[in-house]
Amino acid sequence: MDGVSLCARFSIATNRLQYCGPRDAEPNLYGAITAGSHLPEARAALSRFEALYPYLAAIAAKTSLDPFDERVVEAYWIGNELLDRFDREDFRRLLRALGRRGLPRSTLERLEAHLPPRPIPHHVFHVAYVGVGEVTGHVETTVSNIEQCRPSAGTVLEKGTEFLEVERTRLRLSNGRLEFGPAERSRLRYDATMLPRLGLGDRVALHWDLPALVLSPEQDRALARYTKESLDEANTAWPGLRVLR
Repeated sequence: MDGVSLCARFSIATNRLQYCGPRDAEPNLYGAITAGSHLPEARAALSRFEALYPYLAAIAAKTSLDPFDERVVEAYWIGNELLDRFDREDFRRLLRALGRRGLPRSTLERLEAHLPPRPIPHHVFHVAYVGVGEVTGHVETTVSNIEQCRPSAGTVLEKGTEFLEVERTRLRLSNGRLEFGPAERSRLRYDATMLPRLGLGDRVALHWDLPALVLSPEQDRALARYTKESLDEANTAWPGLRVLR
């Protein structure tokens, strides 16, 4: 899969909600996902997503790859070994890049003061540590919104023409820390044009309740690993960072 198309799969949901990116991006993102078309236009639009592009650029710079190389995009949204090269100084530079995209200076300074031992340039770490909507100001950083915004995985139990039943775990707050609650079933709308080969038992990646990608077993394991590591690191920072609700 092309890196632009992969990135569009996870980005289209928030663009439809008008949380991130240019207001006119959706047609090009959808074309990139469903037909592999409009790739230059989709790439240009994704480069304007306020919080997304600094992460892609940082991973690319660290690994000498293009920001929309499939491995770079996969690292940020799902997780892979490219993330293991990052250190605290790399993340400080990334925070400053986010500052140039809209992250308030006071927030940037607070984040730097509570930087955990191993900050991870993964979307789960971003929404949990930097905060949902902290760059754009469009969304509150609450547990509910962290859960919606984190890329998660569910198992397809039933499939209709427009809806899926999936089993997945959700985040909850316990003693000031984010942890996983018991598995539960959810009914979600899905687009068969985006996922034409989706089948029962498949593991599907979700972002803002949009089924975005059928995960390979390797990707499923990677998402679980980097989600746990991201939450562990963010949990160490929260006592001095913010009170979640």
